[in-house]
Amino acid sequence: MISQLDRYRQIAEILSRNGLGFLVSALGLEGRLPFRRQQAAEPGAKPRTRPEYLRTALEELGPTYVKMGQLLSTRPDLLPPEYQRELAKLQDDAEAVPWPQIADELRQELGGDPLEVFRSFDTTVMASASIGQVYAAVLKDGTEVVVKVRRPGIAAQVEQDLEILQNLANAAGKRWEAARDYDLTGLMDEFAATLRSELDYLQEGRNADRFQANFQDDAAITIPAVYWDHSTSRVLTMDRIRGMKVTDVAALDAAGIDRPALAVSAARVEMKMVFDDGFFHADPHPGNLFVQPGGRVGLIDFGMVGEVDEKLRSQLSALFIGIVRKDPERITNALVRINASGMRVNRVKLRMDLGPLIRLYSGKDLASAPVGTIITTGLGILRTHHIQLPREMALLLRMLIMTEGMGEVLDPRFRLGPTLGPYARRMAVHQLNPVNYARRLGRAGTEVLELGAELPDQARRLLSTLEIEGVEVHLRGEELLPLVMRLERVGNRLVAAIFASAFIRGVGELTLGDSSRWKSWQAPLMSAGLASTGALGGYIAWTSRRARLRGL
Repeated sequence: MISQLDRYRQIAEILSRNGLGFLVSALGLEGRLPFRRQQAAEPGAKPRTRPEYLRTALEELGPTYVKMGQLLSTRPDLLPPEYQRELAKLQDDAEAVPWPQIADELRQELGGDPLEVFRSFDTTVMASASIGQVYAAVLKDGTEVVVKVRRPGIAAQVEQDLEILQNLANAAGKRWEAARDYDLTGLMDEFAATLRSELDYLQEGRNADRFQANFQDDAAITIPAVYWDHSTSRVLTMDRIRGMKVTDVAALDAAGIDRPALAVSAARVEMKMVFDDGFFHADPHPGNLFVQPGGRVGLIDFGMVGEVDEKLRSQLSALFIGIVRKDPERITNALVRINASGMRVNRVKLRMDLGPLIRLYSGKDLASAPVGTIITTGLGILRTHHIQLPREMALLLRMLIMTEGMGEVLDPRFRLGPTLGPYARRMAVHQLNPVNYARRLGRAGTEVLELGAELPDQARRLLSTLEIEGVEVHLRGEELLPLVMRLERVGNRLVAAIFASAFIRGVGELTLGDSSRWKSWQAPLMSAGLASTGALGGYIAWTSRRARLRGL
């Protein structure tokens, strides 16, 4: 393995040679080049695009960078389609490590010669990826398995590259506006955690076990079993899954597979993962799906997964409600809350840009809406406004696009909406359930108490700033009336919020001060408080509706 200093120089040279000099400057690598020289194109060669240059540079840089490109291809909120398409071409393959080295690795991990630990072991490599190699074998009891072995020395190489990438991300954040807009440092930390997880085959095995438990009674899908006696952090042994590629239409027809039914069945599997289990396969590309006799789907490769926690469910529900109601204000609010970049969002411009998106399914319900087109169009709007999605949501949206695309290959009339719709509505109804509202209200009460305590100090700082620096405002006459009306509405809501905050804090202090003394008053106080809060909520909703009707 080369030194870190030489690796920095190598990165700068490869980027410069591939027409990415702007990245050399953005990453602060100018000093690593003794001179700058662009590689001349071969006579008659077709000019390459910047996405193509980026792909070839990542391929030259090696396994860590190939993985980074592949992960970036899964983030449609960060990269436009032309970059995604090009980075998706990155092949996770490499020249195979010779068998003797792999045999040594297996002996160290399994405690014996692989030709003795297994009934048989085919030493011809089935697949050679940047991190590991795959072989076919048979257990002592006759079970056919695949054995994935981590490449010797790959962990040290990846760690060196990750350290360099994190340093470069920090440097870019100080020099490159795009790096700040998309929190490049945070993205690199996220990538490092993902890649380290992929290096640990025990984690992939646990993911497979979890999927198998979730689908143990489902006849539509096969999840390979993990053989833990033959697995370690560097070696993973699983059932061998055989079948036809899900996109091999001719083979499916020859086998008598009902392709439209298969498209719906595969989509239901993905929807169950997301909305019922909260744990989904985040890379359902054709290479990871096999169709077995009878139309059963076999799923492999569990290194990239996503989880849907309570926070993500809430965010998705708010977004689904806005989409179903075709309400740009709700969608805007949901997207602003989701934004993980920390950058300010121009709400007015975002709400206006959502108009064409809503027109895509105007007059249609979710079941008949073009889900893939809606998501793709929406992601373009997010990139325009530098709205960065949380990793899990980005993976989820990409998975939905891939699922609809795969379904259309199987059946040109396939639409994801009829399968997605019931799950999305059920999630929204779950979030609107009074019990869930009460739970969130309890969490909000604590936040309101903290806000009530901080509000006077925040107000004093605001007044101090206004006294020292002042505020300069330019208004046209026709703009004044809507502004006054909006300020009046905001003032009414602020008063209501302060009242609610004071009530909650007062009840809390009374109860905490002497719980036995105030026990008999708890029910009346809570009833009065809830009634007052309900009245205030109704008032705010009524004034908001009047304002919307007036167009303010």
